Amino acid sequence: MGDLAGPPVISTAGLTKHYGTVHALTDLTVEVGAGVTGLVGANGAGKSTLIKILLGLLEPTSGRASVLGHDIEHDSHDIRRLVGYMPEHDCLPPDTSASDFVVHMARMSGLGASAARERAADVLRHVGLEEERYRPMGGYSTGMKQRAKLAQALVHDPRLVFLDEPTNGLDPAARTDMLRLVQRIGTDFGIAVLVTSHLLGELERVSDHVIVLDGGHLLRSSATGDFLRRTGRMLVEVVGTETERDRLGQALAQRGLTCRPRGTMVAIDPPASDVAVHDLVRDLAAELGLGLMRLEPDRGHLEDVFMEGAPRA
Repeated sequence: MGDLAGPPVISTAGLTKHYGTVHALTDLTVEVGAGVTGLVGANGAGKSTLIKILLGLLEPTSGRASVLGHDIEHDSHDIRRLVGYMPEHDCLPPDTSASDFVVHMARMSGLGASAARERAADVLRHVGLEEERYRPMGGYSTGMKQRAKLAQALVHDPRLVFLDEPTNGLDPAARTDMLRLVQRIGTDFGIAVLVTSHLLGELERVSDHVIVLDGGHLLRSSATGDFLRRTGRMLVEVVGTETERDRLGQALAQRGLTCRPRGTMVAIDPPASDVAVHDLVRDLAAELGLGLMRLEPDRGHLEDVFMEGAPRA
């Protein structure tokens, strides 16, 4: 888990970045610990701006920040030596093989020729490009290009990696594989990870801690488990189409329960009176001739943070 009890991996205080009248970040004060931290927000929320400031590629308008104990204003060179960075946009030379590219990036990070080749082969194997490493990257699929970008971010054995939208453009299967790799970096490799995404649900699966940005403001920062707490609502799913789902929802409403469709399921709010919801759902499903597939507690999701309109920090 992202352990904020130890020294923070990243710390910001009042960090602000304005482009004229555009406020990319406003008074951001947050700490990031070890493990995998998800940085979540819609496009334009300030995620990429924050990473570029932490890397010393952008100068903040005001505020302070440190990365691995190094001040961003005075120690940006040291920070870039200790950190790996996977940018969001495609930046790979198309006529170069992944092996040559990752070896080159390792040499740029200060590794000798032999060590660079060894590390490149090792990290390309870890990201699943071992058999494709000698092909020109211009012929790679989007998923392979993302893996090559991830490999160059890891090749110099950094203490922290910034992964900017690593699942961008991937199909569902490739997205799942990438998220599994991200989780391994934080657990098996022991490297701290700050990973960004505008897809809120996917970071619930791999992050120990989540930071939510909205329009450059900090909306919330807490352990992932705190987001996924029980809400008191119940979710019920029956066999069939939306028609069967709605039949059950209408019957529950007639019994005084507040409910609404949630995808293929019916979400039931906590009852005002002492109603045995499980028994009522079971009995109504039987009465209506519906097959009951599942009945389970609802848990919070990252989307709920935005829907609740939480106060900005």
